[in-house]
Amino acid sequence: MNKLIQCIVTLAAVAILSSSPHAAFADEQKSILITGASTGIGRNLAETLADAGYHVYAGARKEKDLEALDAIDNITAIKLDVTKQDQVDAALAMIKEKGTGLYGLVNNAGVGSGGAGVVAETPIENQTFIYSVNVEGVYRTTKAFAPLVVESKGRIVTTGSIAGTISAFPGFSAYSGSKHWIEAYTDSLAAEMEPHGVWVGVVEPGNYKSNIRRSGASRRIEQIKAAGGEVTEEMKSAYEATAERELSFKEPDEVSEAFMHALFDDKPLRRYVVVPNAEEQEFTIRTKVNELVQLNQWGPYSYSRDELVELLDEALSGDTPSE
Repeated sequence: MNKLIQCIVTLAAVAILSSSPHAAFADEQKSILITGASTGIGRNLAETLADAGYHVYAGARKEKDLEALDAIDNITAIKLDVTKQDQVDAALAMIKEKGTGLYGLVNNAGVGSGGAGVVAETPIENQTFIYSVNVEGVYRTTKAFAPLVVESKGRIVTTGSIAGTISAFPGFSAYSGSKHWIEAYTDSLAAEMEPHGVWVGVVEPGNYKSNIRRSGASRRIEQIKAAGGEVTEEMKSAYEATAERELSFKEPDEVSEAFMHALFDDKPLRRYVVVPNAEEQEFTIRTKVNELVQLNQWGPYSYSRDELVELLDEALSGDTPSE
C-alpha cells in the first residue's frame, strides 16, 4: 500500500510540473545568459526563468547585486559589464568551464537618456556613453557568446524599446537612436544566424517599472557635481518626479512573458511590442502608420490607398514575410 501511495504521489508531482508551459527538468535544463540582470526587466526575467526551472547566468556589475542574485535557486551570478571586453571574456570562460552550454542569450543591459539631450547642447561624450552600452555592448556580447548558442541551436533575444520604432522626442535622439539600431541589428543577425539553426528576435517594451530612468537622472546629477556645477532644487525636484513616475509603472511581468515566448515557443515572433495600456499601443502603431504615409509621399512609384490596403491585407494574412 505504501508503494502504491508513493507511486501516486510521484505521478501527481510529474503531472503538476508538466502542466507548466515552461517546465524544464534537470536532465534537460537549458542555460540562459541575461545581461543587466540586477534590476528591472532583467531581474524580473531572471527570476521568472529560475522559477520555471531553467538555469540563469545573471550578469551584473555591483557586488551587492551579484550576492543577491547568487542567493536565488537556479541562478549563477556573473560579474559582467558589457562595455568591458575582459569581463565579457571572463564570463565566457566561466560558462565554458561549467560545461552547461548556452541555449539562450538575452541582451538586456542598457542605459537611458540621462546625460544626453538636445544635440546642439550636449557633449559628444554623453552620446558615446549611451552607444557604448546600448549598441557596442550588445554587439560585444553577441559576438562572444553566439558560438555557444550556435552549438545549442538556441536563441538570441534583445531588449529593444518602442522608442526604437517610433519617432524620437526632443532630447532623446541618442537613446532612441540606439534602440533603432537594435531593430536593424535584429534583422541582420537573424539572417546571419538562420543557416545555423539559431532564431533571433527583439522584445520592445513600453513604460514598465525599472531603474533605467532613475539611473539616467542620477547620472546627470553626478556629471554636474563632477564638473563643479551646482545641483539646484529644480534638478532635485526633477529627479524626485522621475523616480515617482517610474515607480508608479506596472511590474514588467508581461515583458518577461514575451521573453519566455521568444525563448521557448515553437513559433516565436521576430518582434514583440509589449505595452502596459491601450494608449501606448495606439501611439506606437499610429506612429508607424504615419511613417508609412511619409515614405510613400514622394516619387513616381508611390502606392495608391487601395494598393497600400492590399499590401496590409497580404501582411496580415501571412502571405508576405513579416520581417
